Amino acid sequence: MAVGTVAAFWAVSLLFVLTPGADWAYAITAGLRHRTVLPAVGGLLSGHLLMTVVVAAGVAALIARTPTVLTVLTVAGAGYLVWLGAAMLLGPAAQPTAAAGVGGDAVSWIRQAATGLGISGLNPKVLLLFLALLPQFTDPAASWPTVLQIVLLGMVHTASCAVVYTGVGTGARVVLRARPTAARVVTSASGVAMIVLGVVLLVERIAT
Repeated sequence: MAVGTVAAFWAVSLLFVLTPGADWAYAITAGLRHRTVLPAVGGLLSGHLLMTVVVAAGVAALIARTPTVLTVLTVAGAGYLVWLGAAMLLGPAAQPTAAAGVGGDAVSWIRQAATGLGISGLNPKVLLLFLALLPQFTDPAASWPTVLQIVLLGMVHTASCAVVYTGVGTGARVVLRARPTAARVVTSASGVAMIVLGVVLLVERIAT
């Protein structure tokens, strides 16, 4: 696979990664609420890798051609975003938590990772973006099978997500750690953003 093709895909993919959305909102909230953003970011990345596998396996094209399945996915993803957004708005003020013991940390990390996986893995926009974007940068005449090309491109995209989301979450923690009022405002804004994104997903799906 040509290096120039991978570089071109990376440039286009990075623009999408740098656009704030549900992933950004969750990374920021994780940075404010927890001692490390790595479990939350790991969950988000797992969702993107899952979408890569789905597209490579051809499942995404089938889902996109099946309105009922796509509607169910959209409703599930939108409902999850609205629920998380409401939890952010109604939850306690965001503050990095103190250590709660190895067992407690392990449970918390699993919960954070699972939440991140749900946010990115249930987002139909991620699925449709991958479906529209990944195949466009493959070369049927290349020595690599198309499936492997899609997997490589998906990993390039996920690597960009890892850098950006970790930076966003860690930056929020460092900048707002000593500013509880500002941290609460940012957390509330992230909650509102998730609710709005969920509603927009539903409206867009109903309108189509």
